Amino acid sequence: MAEIIQRDGTWAFDGSTVRITPGLHRSVPLFRQTYGEIAVPLEAVAGVAYEPERKRGRLRLRLREGADPLLQATGGRLPEPADPYRLVVDIDRSGVAEYVAEEIRRALLLEEIPKEPARTYLVPGPPVPVSVRSSDGTVSFDGTQVRIDWSDTSDRVKRATGPRIIDLPDLVQVEWLPNSGYEDGFLRFVTRDSVFSKLPPEKDPFALDLWGSARRDLLTALVATAVMARLPHPSTRSGEYAQGDPPRLPAAPAEDSVPRLPRQGHHDVLLRRLRELGELHRDGVLTDEEFATTKAAVLRDF
Repeated sequence: MAEIIQRDGTWAFDGSTVRITPGLHRSVPLFRQTYGEIAVPLEAVAGVAYEPERKRGRLRLRLREGADPLLQATGGRLPEPADPYRLVVDIDRSGVAEYVAEEIRRALLLEEIPKEPARTYLVPGPPVPVSVRSSDGTVSFDGTQVRIDWSDTSDRVKRATGPRIIDLPDLVQVEWLPNSGYEDGFLRFVTRDSVFSKLPPEKDPFALDLWGSARRDLLTALVATAVMARLPHPSTRSGEYAQGDPPRLPAAPAEDSVPRLPRQGHHDVLLRRLRELGELHRDGVLTDEEFATTKAAVLRDF
């Protein structure tokens, strides 16, 4: 067993798994403490390095592309202190850090772990259900459905559409960008019907606009990761979807192009929301495109 215990957290390697446990000190970011322990199988590891510095060093674990839904969902955009695959090491423990890194490297050589991208997720995502309250609303995922309940400060367009419920089979991608303090971030759920939407996050009924506390809004990556872990692995659609490009999707059945009739008892709610959207359109709050997209989303929900 190779193990290093620091205020920032603990890494333990037993020859087959790197077990990463976040520290409990207040200096450890809320995201890492909330995400909890991560068990990384050796087959998911691409490499490891210890980077010594003047006062302290850093252990860094590099994972194979496509092995971890967290890295897939965040696209390397997690702030460095929130990165669970990085451990701050006191300078007097640099020898231990080097030993842990060397043990992992030796095991990688002995087991002949491939370096090419993984074709399935090898690291589990966070357990469900998971729910996070952000600046734009509360987003929840129970393993089968995503639900967004807008906050009182959300844009009027979003509040007019009501809670957003998205079934997992309708999702084709999750897009996430943290807010930096200078620019807003977002968590967007891309569906077959919304894939070509040009709405900005603050008005998009399929997106959370992240503009508040960066510390709290960063937790939305938990939901993004939980959803990503349950979507088809990127390797199964490598020819269909590239980051930043819309997927080429099969044509929707003809019946999907016809709005469903509202269920009994929901008629008044539907009329009220459509009336509110119409008022926003007439007042110039919504453009023609925004009005059409948002109206279609409301009709789909009913």
